Amino acid sequence: MQKTNRRDFLYLSAASFGVVGLGASILTLIKTMNPAKDVMALASIEVNITSLKPGQEKTVTWRGKPVFIKRRTPEEIKIVDAVPLKDLKDPQTDKERFPKNQEFLVVVGVCTHLGCIPGQREALSVNGYKGPGWLCACHGSVYDDSGRVIRGPAPKNLAVPPYEFLNNNTTIKIG
Repeated sequence: MQKTNRRDFLYLSAASFGVVGLGASILTLIKTMNPAKDVMALASIEVNITSLKPGQEKTVTWRGKPVFIKRRTPEEIKIVDAVPLKDLKDPQTDKERFPKNQEFLVVVGVCTHLGCIPGQREALSVNGYKGPGWLCACHGSVYDDSGRVIRGPAPKNLAVPPYEFLNNNTTIKIG
């Protein structure tokens, strides 16, 4: 049996300090890759929708972008349901876009062409569509009341962010 000496103790101590130092540096590296607290705070928002009457719209900011929330009337839903899918650049039914509750439209209000912010219009008459929607005045993209592009250079519909209804449909949580 070999007797341990002072040199063995120094080797073991140096190796232990090296392992602890390596572990600490790896944990620090992983921690710096996590999102900052201010970014995490913007990851989701809750919006009270009890004050929205049918036909009214509310704009909120989520992750630095405007989000349009609109409580649509049954007539407005009928108008967007009547739009033929063959007339759309990015064909999607209104039910596909808003399966949780068709009464509430929730879209990111950023034009999919060049990132402008479309303005709401009460009455549009474009390519056979007659109803409310959004117009991007910068380049002429027109979106129906479901956020689907019906004319202009925009290649895709307005994005639908991840959202859910809370508190018996009185609050929408976006993100």
